[in-house]
Amino acid sequence: MIIIPAIDLKAGRCVRLRQGRMAEETVYSENPVDMALAWAEKGAERIHVVDLDGAVQGKPVNHRAVGEIVEALSIPVQLGGGIRDMSHIEAYIREGVGWVILGTAAFKDPKFLRAACREFSDRVLLAVDAHRGRAAVEGWTEETNLGAVELARRYEDEGIAAIVYTDIERDGMSVGPNVAATENLAKSIRVPVIASGGISGMDDVVKLLELEPYGVVGMITGRALYEGTLDLGEAIRVSRREKKVQ
Repeated sequence: MIIIPAIDLKAGRCVRLRQGRMAEETVYSENPVDMALAWAEKGAERIHVVDLDGAVQGKPVNHRAVGEIVEALSIPVQLGGGIRDMSHIEAYIREGVGWVILGTAAFKDPKFLRAACREFSDRVLLAVDAHRGRAAVEGWTEETNLGAVELARRYEDEGIAAIVYTDIERDGMSVGPNVAATENLAKSIRVPVIASGGISGMDDVVKLLELEPYGVVGMITGRALYEGTLDLGEAIRVSRREKKVQ
């Protein structure tokens, strides 16, 4: 299982939100490229980048910052936020983004999502963002009446590379991930799952590692890394079942 540091972009800066609320931000760096390089130097195998402004506005906003991060890194980037048409995907893939993350499209434009999976096989991740078990879209500002598992099942045969599952109530709160819901989702579908939201320290990493047999292949963490309650190097060692060198 891989540990994936998160870089959330708002107005070109690296921030973290509380439960996705745009007004409740903590700025961790004015230079997201430096943050990305720092995580890579600590052993990260992939970086999770979200264009928060893009997610709310429905179009790429922090495109320049994304490009600079991708150009600076030698490890792949998975990117979400504001990707609503094929031209956005084409542009990002051409610039070196490893995977694009689609969420709102799964609910509002299924034809686009299916076309994206056909055109960019294994380069599309589906974001399933849940609030009390229900899928939320438009940068988490709109809750649907569709269950998270139901939404995931709709697309598990469309060629998506994995599902990024986030419990919104826990995101950015450092209260622990929703292990039960993550396990239920992983057991309910046939595609890999990447867990996100709520990781506060090593205990949470260990709990999620126990879900690996069910198809959970990665976990995304942000605030815990930025606030020092989780050491990335140690988390990577534990995820690889490696012993710390004395």
